[in-house]
Amino acid sequence: MISISESAQAHFVKLLSQQAEGTSIRVFVVNPGTANAECGVSYCPPEAIEQDDIEIPFKDFSAYIDQDSKPFLEEAEIDFTTDQMGSQLTLKAPNAKLRKVADDAPLFDRVNYFLQTEVNPQLAGHGGECTLMEITEDGYVVLQFGGGCNGCSQIDVTVKDGIEKQLLATMGNEIVGVRDMTEHQRGEHSYY
Repeated sequence: MISISESAQAHFVKLLSQQAEGTSIRVFVVNPGTANAECGVSYCPPEAIEQDDIEIPFKDFSAYIDQDSKPFLEEAEIDFTTDQMGSQLTLKAPNAKLRKVADDAPLFDRVNYFLQTEVNPQLAGHGGECTLMEITEDGYVVLQFGGGCNGCSQIDVTVKDGIEKQLLATMGNEIVGVRDMTEHQRGEHSYY
């Protein structure tokens, strides 16, 4: 469920050595399944452990997860790195904003999950986003682009060489292509 690197484990052991005996860590998600989802790690004294918490034992400590956070922490990774700029604890939880969907979930849900977790984080770097509008009866995924994608001169490349190629590679037996229904207008918001 959650992988914690060796360096992050060593960091937690060091921090926990300064806490009361029996203190563990808690990994959680605030506002899970929303655009405002935030992941966190905190100390977890023995009296804060709930009966339905999930315990993940490590060599020198345990990590606890509450039931509500569990599906949003699938494939989460915690790492601790040190470089010239200092030390940093990083927590990556690709499913925090959107619950992971099952492989046998409806096609619309699987395509939407892919867009939200794989495509939109990339588009966000340019201030853009895309929304799944429909999947046509003849197998086309229809998208609406917004933000910096609206009016972008590279939108055709994004749709055909980016999104469509990735979707066909993973769901090519269920879809035939991607269409953009956005009426693109160039403006100050567009990324060129």
